[in-house]
Amino acid sequence: MNQIRTGVVASLVMLLTLGCAGTSATQAPFEQLRQTMVDRQLVSRGITDRRVLDALRKVPRHLFVPEEFRQLAYEDHPLPIGLEQTISQPYIVALMTELARVESNHTVLEIGTGSGYQAAVLSVLVKRVYTIEYLAPLGEAARKRLAELGYDNVEVRIGDGYRGWPERKPFDSILVTAASEEVPQPLIDQLKPGGRLVIPVGRQADAQILQVLEKDLNGKITRKDTIPVRFVPLVKGEERRK
Repeated sequence: MNQIRTGVVASLVMLLTLGCAGTSATQAPFEQLRQTMVDRQLVSRGITDRRVLDALRKVPRHLFVPEEFRQLAYEDHPLPIGLEQTISQPYIVALMTELARVESNHTVLEIGTGSGYQAAVLSVLVKRVYTIEYLAPLGEAARKRLAELGYDNVEVRIGDGYRGWPERKPFDSILVTAASEEVPQPLIDQLKPGGRLVIPVGRQADAQILQVLEKDLNGKITRKDTIPVRFVPLVKGEERRK
């Protein structure tokens, strides 16, 4: 009985200590979960780019999901972020980033800002990130979140991602986080020679394939299929208005 009582008291003291320690103590469990996520979900499944792994170790994914899902933030599945949209599972974020082969001097375009998590990961790795979100409430929330967390090399635009961002072209890499039945030609046009475009292709009801398009120095495009995926659909502006 005394041992049980002692254990209970010790647990209460620990909880009170954690509560008084403030933000740093609160973040400690998430820090450990994040390291475990990288080791068990990414490294074990073949992600090898050290810069990508380090970026996912740094970016606090739990701050990019609704508060009610924060305890699930480092599990290997997508989570809802509102308006029928999701944040991709950590493995897919890591895979797409690795496939893009980004470098520190690169300028990258992301289509489908969502909560801003993929943009935050990219911002750690590249010079500049431009990201487009069609749904204004998500885009505005992501803009605010990214600014508050200090990702100041990210610019968020509310608009039609299908058209890309011609004023900021060309891009060293383009990542699309929504599925399209075909690869939008404007995105191909805005890709720099030598650049890579990573995009899920296929209808939502069918199997989607994550494709990598590479533009050589002469402008020729080669395509490579990687893995089956399932993303929310990429919606053209005119489709949304119908």
